[in-house]
Amino acid sequence: MPPTVLVVDDDGDFRGLAARMLAAMGLDVVGEVGTLDSAVAAASRLRPESALVDVNLPDGNGIDLAERLASLPWRPRVVLTSSDPDATSDAAVRRLGAVGFIAKDQLPNGRLRGMLAGE
Repeated sequence: MPPTVLVVDDDGDFRGLAARMLAAMGLDVVGEVGTLDSAVAAASRLRPESALVDVNLPDGNGIDLAERLASLPWRPRVVLTSSDPDATSDAAVRRLGAVGFIAKDQLPNGRLRGMLAGE
């Protein structure tokens, strides 16, 4: 079974693009949501193995969401992303329990798949 992923981004077009890209990488996108609140609810319901989370969400900070998701009992792997390459750093998000940060223009690479799949 391919690793399961929840995509969290307020831009619906980006969510769809990310979902297609992740599926092409062999990952199973189990949900797409656009807010912090809907991400918490979807994660609880779907129990994804990993999540791709935008740093800037309309109802909260993706960094705070990453910390919440990473502390769930099944400890999903969380990768943060942003169109701003300086929004945060790998080191900063790892301190919160996430596995890293990748700028959106760098997403289509093998590093993302490895981070989400736990490889």
